[in-house]
Amino acid sequence: MTAARSGPAFSVHDIPFSTHGSWFDLSPVVAEKTYAEDLHLVSHQNGMHAVLRFVPLDPTTGDRAETRVETTPSLLRWAHRGGGIGCAYESPDTVRLRGEGLALRITAVAESLTPFTGTYFHHDPVAGAHVFTSYETGRRYRITVLSGSLAEVSGSQALGSGNRGLMLTADGGGVWEAAVEELDSARHPYTSSGTFGRVVKAAERAFATFADAVAPWRSSDTPAAELAAYVLWSATVRPASLVTRPAVLMSKHWMDKVWSWDHCFNALALAPGAPALARDQFSLPFDHQDESGALPDSVTHSEVLYNFVKPPIHGWTLGHLRRRLPDPLDPTDISVIYRRLARWTDFWLTSRRAPGATLPHYQHGNDSGWDNATTFDPERVVVSADLAAFLILQLRELAALATGLGLPDAARRWTRTAETTQAAMLDELWTGERFVARSVDGSETWSTSSLLDLMPMVLGEHLPEAVSTVLAARIEAHLTPYGLATELPTSPHYRSDGYWRGPIWAPATVLIEDGLRRSGHQRLADEISARFRILCETHGFAENFDALTGTGLRDRAYTWTAAGYLLLAEAHALRATAVASRPETLIEQQATYRAP
Repeated sequence: MTAARSGPAFSVHDIPFSTHGSWFDLSPVVAEKTYAEDLHLVSHQNGMHAVLRFVPLDPTTGDRAETRVETTPSLLRWAHRGGGIGCAYESPDTVRLRGEGLALRITAVAESLTPFTGTYFHHDPVAGAHVFTSYETGRRYRITVLSGSLAEVSGSQALGSGNRGLMLTADGGGVWEAAVEELDSARHPYTSSGTFGRVVKAAERAFATFADAVAPWRSSDTPAAELAAYVLWSATVRPASLVTRPAVLMSKHWMDKVWSWDHCFNALALAPGAPALARDQFSLPFDHQDESGALPDSVTHSEVLYNFVKPPIHGWTLGHLRRRLPDPLDPTDISVIYRRLARWTDFWLTSRRAPGATLPHYQHGNDSGWDNATTFDPERVVVSADLAAFLILQLRELAALATGLGLPDAARRWTRTAETTQAAMLDELWTGERFVARSVDGSETWSTSSLLDLMPMVLGEHLPEAVSTVLAARIEAHLTPYGLATELPTSPHYRSDGYWRGPIWAPATVLIEDGLRRSGHQRLADEISARFRILCETHGFAENFDALTGTGLRDRAYTWTAAGYLLLAEAHALRATAVASRPETLIEQQATYRAP
């Protein structure tokens, strides 16, 4: 299945055109929620920066040409009745351009108003090319003409304001070609690796190989699987600066970071088909673990933030990851992971447990990943059941790792702490009808209409049956035609685009679906999975979705959404295969389901 193929078509307004390993993309998205008229080369080094603007032109008049942008994983094309311009990645730092019947103007976006801002432009006589030097990205962008000619060059060596750029064209409506490279200080003059057609075919093969590896189960029943694979593939960057490993960014739009819980879902989706990349995703935040054992809030090219943390879902993740990897982790790797996970857990047991307390607390909604959930409306420094549940699973995973490493005393200690934490969670936060949150400084408790209050369902088989049954019923009340609303739509606090106060999110969906399934609520889990999969197949892979209309919101090319779809679609495909081969499986599933 690795024969070259074009792959799924998509809108470059929703998903940027990029390739595996690259730090730049082509997109009209030039800043947060900001769309330009033209496509830009947008770099994600030192932040998100639009560096170059691409404008297709009528070569006879020099006026902007009316074009239609068509995009597949291997080729972006400005289509025009008189020809077109194609763009394909030759390597992670180089794109090839080929025009026929159209010219292309490439200009700097940022003006060089001072020596310390903007873009400087000049001709490099050694490379025989023109170079844009970007202060914002700290990189250079070299344009080498391979055929055709430069119709105009403006602003070379200019200082101050003014246009900087060039126009690529060919005489008599012929064909022109060029290469655009992102580089550091210098490199040898550009040398072609083959024709433009060969570049496109190589890109097709590279993506097809990845898609076949991470989604070999895909079929007409999972129609968005290949596009989901592209979202992950194209958002992956090479190690650079503070990014210590190949990393799947949350997006190559403005959410161009690795947050310390988002990465978990990407790791799980990649595990069976791209195990090395999956392990890198899990490990990357741990490379920046601080002296207290805390993981950073986020990591990107030139910035690591520690002002907040993210919830300890890494034990839950690791348990699934170990089962999904095609080969077992070797003892040395397990030992390293164990030490890192133990330090992360100790952070919650020491730095985040008040004196005399058994349960840990968040210091802000951001620590939970549910930044503005209504759970945090009364107070921000909060003891909550979702945190306790995640920590319990992490403690149980540490006990399993310790047992495998031949550390029985440690295993018993982790198990005792897990049991003590769960007992305290049920004693202090369970009312018999719901979980409540509690002030750290007092005994005051409160309940909300947030789905976050129901997240202890992630404990699955570890929950008492009576508790899981009540939670399942409350979870079902959050189920809209499109999936799980993060705030009850009937709540006075519900907002259609309220971030964690209403919209549907992939991580909440995956975590709750998994807990329901492990606790025997198969039919409800199936319904949640089906609705979320249809949501993605209809509305794409947005950061989150309007719970009542399904409309994609915020960043439209979010990798944990694509990962969530792949996880649920794969499980659905495997269940369908099992049912087809053994029909009694369906009867068994129905028998184990406990109606909420």
